[in-house]
Amino acid sequence: MRFAFYGRVSTEDQQDPESSRGWQLSRSRAVIEPAGGQIVAEFFDVGASRSLPWKRRPMAAALLEAFKNPGRGFSAVVIGEPARAFYGNQFGLTFPLFVHYGVGLWVPEVGGQVDPGSDAHELVMALYGGMSKGERNRIKIRVRSAMAAQAADEGRFLGGRPPYGYRMADAGPHPNPSKNAAGARLHRLEPDPVTAPAVPRIFAEFLAGKGLREIAERLDRAGIPCPSAHDRARNPHRAGTFWEHSAVRAILGNPRYTGHQVWNRQRKDEVLLDVDDVGLGHQTRLRWNTEADWIWSAGPVHLALIDRATFEAARARMAPGGHADAQRKPRAGDRPYALRTLITCGFCGRKMEGAWNNGHAHQRCKFDPRRENPPGHPRTIYVREDRVTESLDAWIGQLFGPDHLDRTVDALHKAAEDPADEARRQGLRQAIKHCDARLDKYRKALEAEVDPSLVGSWIAEVGLERRRIEGQLAAAAGRRRLSREEIHAVVTQLGDIVVVLQDADPRDKAEIYAQLGIQMTYHHADKSLNVQVRPLNGPCTSRGVRGGT
Repeated sequence: MRFAFYGRVSTEDQQDPESSRGWQLSRSRAVIEPAGGQIVAEFFDVGASRSLPWKRRPMAAALLEAFKNPGRGFSAVVIGEPARAFYGNQFGLTFPLFVHYGVGLWVPEVGGQVDPGSDAHELVMALYGGMSKGERNRIKIRVRSAMAAQAADEGRFLGGRPPYGYRMADAGPHPNPSKNAAGARLHRLEPDPVTAPAVPRIFAEFLAGKGLREIAERLDRAGIPCPSAHDRARNPHRAGTFWEHSAVRAILGNPRYTGHQVWNRQRKDEVLLDVDDVGLGHQTRLRWNTEADWIWSAGPVHLALIDRATFEAARARMAPGGHADAQRKPRAGDRPYALRTLITCGFCGRKMEGAWNNGHAHQRCKFDPRRENPPGHPRTIYVREDRVTESLDAWIGQLFGPDHLDRTVDALHKAAEDPADEARRQGLRQAIKHCDARLDKYRKALEAEVDPSLVGSWIAEVGLERRRIEGQLAAAAGRRRLSREEIHAVVTQLGDIVVVLQDADPRDKAEIYAQLGIQMTYHHADKSLNVQVRPLNGPCTSRGVRGGT
């Protein structure tokens, strides 16, 4: 018999992948060689957690994909360690594919081939899946308990990048003898002479009443490097050009500036990837813990940049409602803007934002000196909404009046003709054909006995790409162009609304403009607006507007 071998090693195990592969292969051969079997293909996942279902492990997914090929070159799969291959209920979800494609499964724990009709074999495999899940959970509990004790009792630095204002320093030999023998050292935090002075300044300005954005701008003007600019090696993905208010907020909320080691501010939750298909497994999400769950060291363990009272005062001011004071003007309620998100600045191409100025609703674009702006961009560009809507409503009323209705419908129908959509769909179809050709070539490589582990990774990569393109094609196909009759029905339905646009509430106007697909570009040089109306992509909804519908 010709077998494919499947194995897995996780980086969490801190094992040598090659040695782990070796002993799993040895156990597998011990099962099949007495029956005259030989391994002709290998599928070995490195760094894939056992909690991931087979379809989300690269080499396991490649193995399942190979099942579909009648010329795959093997008739059975051997697994040297079931607890590494199956987790929880994964055996029950995966083994039916083996049966469907006529592929046998051999494991040492049943002394050979798993019998699909044997309840005892099914119980054994389910047992090992449960043991695998239990082992992982026990490891998590032990590790978290140990880290909590190390943070609380020893104040040990538990890894990660140092907070802004600190750098790592040597704290002596590692207490674990084996790690000490391998040269591992403990670390602690010490103030960074370049960035440490900025931290007390940030806290002082915040407690003096400055806002986060104002503090960020003042730091930029003072020439103080932001976190990503100071540590470019760890932040190559960031621009590192200026301070963001989010960085200021993160510093104000970090308790380690008090000199204490604080652990468990965040946790990892496993949530279902798809609630309608639990077989896809879980994905890990980082979430913030409440302050009651934080683990503080018994006392200061590194030099503090601020005292505990300063940190608590900043935390209190950042809390909801904590920044209000007697001198601050009461914040206005939720003011409606009829043109929200509809106007684009002709200078920089960014969406203009709503702003209330001198008792009137405006749309504005503010010049940000920290960002790259086109030459000549004014400091602030204002567009008063009522002066726009007055002309806009008159134009819409004209477009949808009885005298212009047919021409408007014809124009909307013609505007819906977008040759680029069909070209985009055709390009996606060609991309799928290209993926199929590559998969066929890789399967032929397997038949030619090219390294199966290498070819398997290629197949898994192309398979993922093909599924992504299929999703894009399905989304593109779902966008249907309205017929002329459908557009006429929608426009007729809108006809009653435009009659009362002039006296409509801004919220109603915003909804009507959205239904019409209105988009505008404001050109400040000549104070002009370029207005476009695009066909609707769905049914229009009815709504009462000052007596109209």
